[in-house]
Amino acid sequence: MKIMIASDVHGSFHYCRKMLKAFDGEKADKLLLLGDILYHGPRNDLPGEYSTRDVAAMLNERKNSILCVKGNCDSEVDQMMLEFPIMAEYCLLYVKDRMIFATHGHHFNKFSLPPLAPGDILLHGHTHVPAWEEMGGNNLYLNPGSVSIPKQDSRHGYMILDDNGFVWKDMEGAAYHDYRL
Repeated sequence: MKIMIASDVHGSFHYCRKMLKAFDGEKADKLLLLGDILYHGPRNDLPGEYSTRDVAAMLNERKNSILCVKGNCDSEVDQMMLEFPIMAEYCLLYVKDRMIFATHGHHFNKFSLPPLAPGDILLHGHTHVPAWEEMGGNNLYLNPGSVSIPKQDSRHGYMILDDNGFVWKDMEGAAYHDYRL
């Protein structure tokens, strides 16, 4: 299975459209959104072409392909706009013999770890900065960065997960980092 992983769309119609174009180009089976879908949040500037209604409509057209976890900017009102569930704090994925704990990152993160067994992977967004870090020699912390509001001079981007591992890409689909399982 091939999964595209993206985070922090923050209501940007422009970058949501680019994300969905990349999803189509990747021919991924699922799109895993790591929260902060519609609202830009009080700490962020408005992203390009801010239009929560248009973002909701575009994503609702793909509802059968989307998995999602709740971000700190997501609310019950946002859930009313979206036709797929967004209110779960985390989801678990399994690749080979590794468990992936996918969450937004505002509750569970590398400073406030969920229960992880040796070899498990913590995957979250929230920081808007791509990351691939070993934790304690036994676990990994991974972050796709942000689709619409990248920080610390990072790229607008996403990740691809397949049976071989993870690949970080910019919104044009150019790979700039990979981690093989």
